[in-house]
Amino acid sequence: MPWISFASYIIIVAFTPGPNNIMSMNNAKNVGFRKGLIFNFGMFTGLFTVMILCLIFSSVLFSMVPKIQFPMKILGALYMAYLIIKTFLPQKEHETNSGKNGFLVGAFLQLINPKLIIYGITAISSFILPYYSKLPILILFSFVLAFVGFISILCWALFGSLFSRLFSEHKTVLNIIMAALLLYCIITLFI
Repeated sequence: MPWISFASYIIIVAFTPGPNNIMSMNNAKNVGFRKGLIFNFGMFTGLFTVMILCLIFSSVLFSMVPKIQFPMKILGALYMAYLIIKTFLPQKEHETNSGKNGFLVGAFLQLINPKLIIYGITAISSFILPYYSKLPILILFSFVLAFVGFISILCWALFGSLFSRLFSEHKTVLNIIMAALLLYCIITLFI
């Protein structure tokens, strides 16, 4: 398994701005970090559930259509290329009324989060299933994917204002670094 590519991909995708990170940051700003933890634990539960569903989907697809691995790699590479392009596009400001978000809201929102679903399918089909097939290992990887997402959510909640300042002050340098790491991930999918 290309461990550096796998780690780069999951960290970049988990820590870049997305619905989870923005909602967690806004929720912590509205209700405080400690009160926002209930929402964040709900998000973690939803993250793990979605990763298991992505695992099932990808495993069934691989077993039914064995030749699907290469097209899935192509789709994963295209998604990562889209993320590279997106890093250089102007970002919209996200507003949420997240002060009322609880555990169930946090969990449910994961089921309709397209970034999370694509992240899970890409990571599992490109980096995990080609190398591992035993169920306990696959579930462990699903947990790791969810846990990295959870850590990013907590970081965005805890350091939201710091991240906002960092991204605005060093946006171009950070975008170039993230784009280069994503390009590296794409290249290693095919070597």
